Amino acid sequence: MRLIEEQMNKAISDKSIWSKDNTEVTYYTSHNQSHIRLFGHHVAMYDHDHSKLIPNRRTLAAWPTRTTMSRLRALGVDVCTRKGIVYLDDKAIH
Repeated sequence: MRLIEEQMNKAISDKSIWSKDNTEVTYYTSHNQSHIRLFGHHVAMYDHDHSKLIPNRRTLAAWPTRTTMSRLRALGVDVCTRKGIVYLDDKAIH
């Protein structure tokens, strides 16, 4: 895991606001959620009440880049590309 991804994960666990280069974490106290953005695009949301990470399928479908997938993998998301098709939890994203 890259250093930026370790720092991203720490910001989420600390419920803090953090940004570096192209990655940003914003914590919303009113909802007890952390939102993760890459290049300003919302890639995932972490719900602290339920300890649940929810990847943004729409963003992944629109920008299935190596960086997007690397950030999601660092968050524990099962995402990959096979034969040019993006899979999230072994289901194709269209």
